[in-house]
Amino acid sequence: MSLNETPSGERTHIGFFGVRNAGKSSLVNAITGQELAVVSDVKGTTTDPVRKVMELLPLGPVVIIDTPGFDDDGILGAERVKKTREILKTCDIAILVTDAATGLADTDRELIRLIGERKIPYLIAWNKTDIDTTLPAPENAVPVSSRTGEGIEALKEKIARLIPEKEEKKLAGDLVSAGDICVLVCPIDESAPKGRLILPQQQTIRDLMDSGAIPIVCRDTELETVLAKPGLRPALVITDSQAFKKVAAIVPEDIPLTSFSILMARYKGFLETAVRGAGSISSLMDNDKILMAEGCTHHRQCNDIGTVKIPHWLREYTGKHLTFETCSGNEFPEDLTPYSAVIHCGGCMLTENAVLSRMKQAAGQGVPFLNYGIAIANMTGILERSLRIFPKLHALLTSGEMPANLTEGENAKATEVSD
Repeated sequence: MSLNETPSGERTHIGFFGVRNAGKSSLVNAITGQELAVVSDVKGTTTDPVRKVMELLPLGPVVIIDTPGFDDDGILGAERVKKTREILKTCDIAILVTDAATGLADTDRELIRLIGERKIPYLIAWNKTDIDTTLPAPENAVPVSSRTGEGIEALKEKIARLIPEKEEKKLAGDLVSAGDICVLVCPIDESAPKGRLILPQQQTIRDLMDSGAIPIVCRDTELETVLAKPGLRPALVITDSQAFKKVAAIVPEDIPLTSFSILMARYKGFLETAVRGAGSISSLMDNDKILMAEGCTHHRQCNDIGTVKIPHWLREYTGKHLTFETCSGNEFPEDLTPYSAVIHCGGCMLTENAVLSRMKQAAGQGVPFLNYGIAIANMTGILERSLRIFPKLHALLTSGEMPANLTEGENAKATEVSD
C-alpha cells in the first residue's frame, strides 16, 4: 500500500456475487477499466476472490471484489463458496450479477436472502442484455452489458449513491479541543515496522491534526522527559497497549490516559462489547482455548504481540494452563463455541462492517469478544483509568452492573454507551 493510499479498512468494500458464468469477472473488468479478472466461457474460472482498489465517485475510495461462483460444486467448489460467504460478511455493498438470458436462479435467490439477513445495500446487475432481453428485469435491477459497455456508467452511478453519506467519525479528535496538546507514546522495539509508524498511530496523528489539536510523538523511553518540559501539560496521553503499565506509572493520575487499541475499538464500533468481554478473563479455567484474531497478515516477530506476549501475560495473570489458536486476514472460524474468548486486534485493516460481523457472530454463539488493548489494560489493572474519557461507559464499568458478555440482541445498544 502506498503511503498516500487510503487504508483498506477505510474504503467501501463492494462485492460482486452470482452463479458461475453470470459474467461477474467481465463486469468487474468493465467497471474498473482494467483486465483485473480472467474471463472465460468455462464455468468456475474465478477460483479465489480478486480485489482492486480504486476511486468510485461520488462514493470515494473503494475495494472492488470479484468472487467465485456461488453455485460451484465439488470439494474445491465448496471451499470457494465458503470464501464467497466470508467476503459477503465484510462487504458494505453487494452487487448480484445475473445472466439476463436465464434470469434469477435459486442460487441468486439464496444470495438475496443472505444479503437481506446482513442488511447490506445491494443492486442486481442484469447482465448480458446485448444477447437476450426477453425476460423482465426484477426490481432493483440495472440492465448492463460488459461486452458493449451499455449501462456500465449507470450502474457505477447507482452503486456510488447506494450508501447515504455518513457523519464523519473521529478516533480521538472529539476527545480534545483545538489547540490542546496530546502526547502519543509509540515504543520502537523489535516488533515495530522499519522506518514507519503502525497504521492506528498514523491515523490518530492525522485525526488530531484535522481537529486542530497538537500531537507530540515520543517513545516510552522519552516520555518522562517530554512531560517534564516546563509549561507542557497534555490534554490526553495515548499509548501503545504494550507499554500501558510503564506509561501509566509515569503519567500523573489527573492527566487522561488511554491506548490506540481502545480508541480503535470505539472507532470500529465494539468498545463496550470489548469491555464486557474483559470480564471473561478472570473466569478462565485450565485447558480453556482462546482465539487470537488479527485482521491483517504480516511476518511475525519472535516476540509477536498476538501469538507470544498476550498469551504469556494471560497465563501469568490467570495462573491457568491455556491454549491458543490464531487466525489472520479474512479467515475467521464459523464455529466459535470451542473458544472461551476471542481476543481481536484493533481491526485497523478491516472495515467496520467486517469487525462488527465478527463481534455479532461471537455474541450469537455466547463467546466473549474483546481486543488486545482491553485485555492488556484489564490485566495491568488500568482498564478503569483508560476508560475515564468515556464517562457513560466508565460509569457502567464502575457500577459493577456490567455483565461479562453481550447477547446478540444486546449488540444494537453496544456502542451507544461509549459515545
